[in-house]
Amino acid sequence: MENTVLFAFLLTLFAGLSTGIGSVMALFSKQFNPKFLALSLGFSAGVMIYVAFVEIFSKARHALTESFGNEVVLGLNKAYLLTVVSFFAGIAIIALIDKFVPSAENPHEIKSLENTQNVKDKKLMRLGIFSALAIGIHNFPEGLATFIAALQDPTLGISIAFAIAIHNIPEGIAVSVPIYYATKNKKRAFTLSFLSGLAEPIGAIIGYLLLRTVLDQSVLGYVFASVAGIMVYISIDELLPTAEEYGEHHIAIWGLIAGMFTMAMSLVLFA
Repeated sequence: MENTVLFAFLLTLFAGLSTGIGSVMALFSKQFNPKFLALSLGFSAGVMIYVAFVEIFSKARHALTESFGNEVVLGLNKAYLLTVVSFFAGIAIIALIDKFVPSAENPHEIKSLENTQNVKDKKLMRLGIFSALAIGIHNFPEGLATFIAALQDPTLGISIAFAIAIHNIPEGIAVSVPIYYATKNKKRAFTLSFLSGLAEPIGAIIGYLLLRTVLDQSVLGYVFASVAGIMVYISIDELLPTAEEYGEHHIAIWGLIAGMFTMAMSLVLFA
C-alpha cells in the first residue's frame, strides 16, 4: 500500500511541476517581443477556456450526477443545475476580487500602449500573480483527481498524469511570460511558475489525509465547476485583452485557437 501511495504521489508531483517546463520554454525569449507575448497569452486563454468547458465542467457534472443521480428540482436535473450554479459562483467570486483591486493597478483595466512602462509592468506582474493563483486553484483538484486515479488504477493514473502535464506546460507560460516582462527577472518568473504547479501534489496530500472525512463527490463537483468559471472569467477579462494590447488582434486569436487545438489533441491522445 505504501508503494502505491508513493507512486501516486510521484505521478502527481510530475504532472504539477511540468509548469516549470512551460516556463523554461517561454523564457528563451531574451528581448521584449510584443507578438510573442500576445501569442503566448492568447494560447494560454485558449488552453484555459477549452479545459474549463470541455474537461473541468464535464467532470463537475459527472461528480454531481454520481451524488444526486437523476433527481429533479423544479423540473430540472439537480446535478446539472448545481453544476451551472457553481460555475457562475466561481465567476462571481473572481469578479468580486477583481472589483476590489484598485483600478490604477488592475490588470483587467486595459489602457493604451502610450502609458508609462512602469504602469504596464505593474499590470503584467499582477496578471502573472492572478494567473498563478487561478492555476493553483485549478491544479489543486486536478492533483487530487490524479492521485485518486493512480491509487485505484496505476495505468489510468499514468495516462491522466501525462495529460495533465501537457496541460500544465502552457499554464507555466501563462504565469512566467507576464512576470518576466514585468520584472525582467527570469529566476522570479520561473520560481512563481514552478510554485503554481505545487498545488497538485499539495492537493494529493490533503486529499489523501482528508478524503474520507471531508471530500466527497458532491464537494469535488462544486470545486471543479467553480474553478471552471474562474478560468473562463480570467481568460476573457484578463488574458485576451492583455494579449490584444501588446500585439495584434489576429495574433491573439490565432494563439487562442492554437491553445484550444493543443488541448483537444492532448485529450484525444491520452483519452
